[in-house]
Amino acid sequence: MRILLVASAFNSLTQRVHAELRDRRHTVEVHLATAGEEPLRAAVRGFAPDLVIAPMLTTALPRDVWTAVTCLIVHPGPPGDRGPSALDWAIHEGAPVWGVTVLQADEVMDAGPVWATAPCPLPPVAKSDLYRNEVSDAAVEAVLRAVRRFASGTHAPRPQSGPDWRASDHTRPFLRQEVRRIDWERDTTDTVVLKLRAADSRPGVLDELLGGAWYLHGGHPERALRGRPGELLATRAGALCRATRDGAVWIPELRRRRVPGGPATFKLPAVTALGDALPALPELPAPVMPAGDDPVWSDIRYREDGPVGFLRFSFPGGAMSTGHCRRLLDAYRFALTRPTAVLVLGGGRDFFSNGIHLNVIEAAADPAAESWANINAIDDLVEAVLTTTDRLVVAALGGNAAAGGVMLALAADEVWCRRGSVLNPHYRLMGLHGSEYWTYSLPRRVGAAQAARLTGRALPVSAAAALRAGLVDRVLPCTPQDFGPAAARLARLTAASPTVYGRIAAKKAAREADERVRPLADHRTAELAVMRRQFFDPDAPYHALRSAFVRKLPAPAARA
Repeated sequence: MRILLVASAFNSLTQRVHAELRDRRHTVEVHLATAGEEPLRAAVRGFAPDLVIAPMLTTALPRDVWTAVTCLIVHPGPPGDRGPSALDWAIHEGAPVWGVTVLQADEVMDAGPVWATAPCPLPPVAKSDLYRNEVSDAAVEAVLRAVRRFASGTHAPRPQSGPDWRASDHTRPFLRQEVRRIDWERDTTDTVVLKLRAADSRPGVLDELLGGAWYLHGGHPERALRGRPGELLATRAGALCRATRDGAVWIPELRRRRVPGGPATFKLPAVTALGDALPALPELPAPVMPAGDDPVWSDIRYREDGPVGFLRFSFPGGAMSTGHCRRLLDAYRFALTRPTAVLVLGGGRDFFSNGIHLNVIEAAADPAAESWANINAIDDLVEAVLTTTDRLVVAALGGNAAAGGVMLALAADEVWCRRGSVLNPHYRLMGLHGSEYWTYSLPRRVGAAQAARLTGRALPVSAAAALRAGLVDRVLPCTPQDFGPAAARLARLTAASPTVYGRIAAKKAAREADERVRPLADHRTAELAVMRRQFFDPDAPYHALRSAFVRKLPAPAARA
């Protein structure tokens, strides 16, 4: 079928639906509903879709569109639950299970007949993580079922009314900041963390901090530190620790409240956002390899299980600043000193990596110089992975990866991903050539012709398509919560294989042979020569594209 996706942004769910539908040989186009109703009407007339699907839409479709063609809306709530903050309310209220409903556009928002539903659990993680994982899985299941039912021509969607309708039918209001507000004097650590999780990554929780208005993004409990409720206690890895009634929370990111009529603001690491306004606080290190069940929060952790090492990292939004890259490289070098045969890089349930940190770059006094520092820092990390020849390295992608994050994964000997992962192995939409040794690692895996298609077409790739193309070696058919344990079991089997040391020896020989053909340094020099021009030319498209991206504004057209 010809399917038009209409979305307010080409976000993670829209990308996954796009990739899954293309895998099933549907002809799919995307229209971003950011310029009003007339461009949408033109898109419908020009593409002449059999079906319109809206995976993420914050505005209503025009009546003349949904009366002319069947339009299906993906709502992140179970049948009968309506309103713009469905998932936020579910997390805020501690719901253990939730669901996704695919319904037909109608006069009343979220009240049209239901084409398909799918349930999903809500483990205690942040909203954005849930949205990209459990909710995404349920949404894809429901969308594909709805598409099959529509294609059959015989299915009648179920109206959300009538004597056989059993679901509670209610519309909940927008979850306002008055409800989200943290009462530092009265709220427990668990309550504060729940509020922060329900607001991640948008809109954040509005709060007063050092005399300014800030949105708080992300939250991790701290059980050991204590202080006067609301007091700032310490920093760690760019995050800020703030006391609650019975403990404290780590807040990784802040976003300044937008001044009316002023420019859009964007998230930054908390310490970076506050800058000189931050008072002197102790910087608390976190051990990369904590003893026992140490509850200390850190964004980088290493552990071992016999001959297998696990280096797990989790950076907000998958973005890796210069500092992130350098700290992860230090941890990687530490892992190489350990007596293991297999090293698993990643293994968390959300983003693996999205490459360089565009928000930190945008906020820098000299964005070009920070871009250059960031790309060299991630190149150093990728080089360390590529030149590891004394053990097997596995990149374990529990979530999505893009741009330099994909190339970081491809530096490993094997790439495993969860079936719900979406890969974006390209840079073109940001006006960049890219580095991270991709001119070596990508063609090595998929061939020169496929590498050119992937980087040139700049489309998301599903886990199944990535497996077919050779981008990944294994797809693990498990839930987001089960990915880490499943990857660990597979890593232990790999390390126990009698062929593991033969593979390590063959890997070393192959790396030496490749180095004789063309040294890795040549790839890096050639890539960075292009990147330098794109970074330091003030008229290069990268600067305008980056600025629009971090502020979530419509982007100008990128030039290759």
